[in-house]
Amino acid sequence: MSDFSWRNFDLLNPTPEHKMIRETVREFVQTEVEPQALEHDRQEKFNLPLFRKLGQLGLLGITVPEQYGGAGQDAVAAVIAHEEISASDPGFALAYLAHSMLFVNNLAVNGSEEQKIKYLPKVCSGEHVGCMAMSEPNVGTDVLGLETTAKIEGSEYVINGQKMWITNGCLDDEGTAADLVWLYARTGDKDGKRQISTFLIEKGAPGYLVGQKIRDKTGMRASNTAELVFANCRVPKSALVGHEGESVHHMMRNLELERLTLAAMSLGIARRSLEVMNRYATERHAFGKPLTAFGQIQRHIAESFAEFRACQTYVYETARRMDLYSAGNRLDSDGAKLITTTLAKNIADRAIQVLGGYGYVSEYVVERLWRDAKLLEIGGGTLEAHQKNITRDLAKNPGVILN
Repeated sequence: MSDFSWRNFDLLNPTPEHKMIRETVREFVQTEVEPQALEHDRQEKFNLPLFRKLGQLGLLGITVPEQYGGAGQDAVAAVIAHEEISASDPGFALAYLAHSMLFVNNLAVNGSEEQKIKYLPKVCSGEHVGCMAMSEPNVGTDVLGLETTAKIEGSEYVINGQKMWITNGCLDDEGTAADLVWLYARTGDKDGKRQISTFLIEKGAPGYLVGQKIRDKTGMRASNTAELVFANCRVPKSALVGHEGESVHHMMRNLELERLTLAAMSLGIARRSLEVMNRYATERHAFGKPLTAFGQIQRHIAESFAEFRACQTYVYETARRMDLYSAGNRLDSDGAKLITTTLAKNIADRAIQVLGGYGYVSEYVVERLWRDAKLLEIGGGTLEAHQKNITRDLAKNPGVILN
């Protein structure tokens, strides 16, 4: 017999606090984010002053315990914030994700008490901006293939290598470096296996510099992407997070939330594209009828709505079950990102088709959303990586698909 309380359960806003977060972020997006989105995309500029305002709202440390300056919220709250921001400006949302999930949440979950006390208050407030550096010119999904090295010399680690495609790697066109970098590097071998370790690099560390800002990206142009160079970069031993060789554990604890919030960004893109497509098809007439009277258009709208609602349910249910401090939801975090990222691209594509020539220009937003959506099939794990992970996880218990 079902529990009566479920009749009043709101999956998208499980508590009054979640509802308040959505309303607060949505109002901020409408008044602050939407007016600047197109121009910053055109100029390929990251809106740093606007980004710092997210700190005033408590969003930059949304999953961080309050004792360190965070909001102390759960995965559902993180999903809400990313969906709402991405519905207006996915590029700005990606910069937010790189800071709040890839750096801040990583530090809150995996850092030492001393590191959390030292760094979290400033990254939660927005005074400092962080990034995560894993990808390299020759290495993407194959994390154990990292070529960047960190070697002990006296009381310091000396780091050498290049990092590529780093969101928030620079903060402006002048190449100003991020204040803090969550860096993965090789620290030797053990039992025939490469040891990957995690380091916190501060701006100003000798040998840490921005190589170049990457321009002319297909989408996500409102977030800065850069190459980072570490040339005999010297950092104290205290920059090491945990112990040598623990990076894989750090990644596993954080990747699930990263991929879930990337799926939430996809929801924002899909929802906005669906709204634009539906409104236009209702208002625009052809042959004396609204476009919604034609079967071809009905299919675009109806399938988009049904697929969006299905993915929305999947993402929020996965968020509801996620424990931020332990791994265990990789199957569904990968699954949610796998299906939702492609959904966002497809719905944006349908919206352009329904709008015709109007959809192909910036006035109706969907061409920008379409361009932005493609990155989500690549960043944070490619579609192929998710397919591999899901198949391997299911193979471990082939007789049981759902638990």
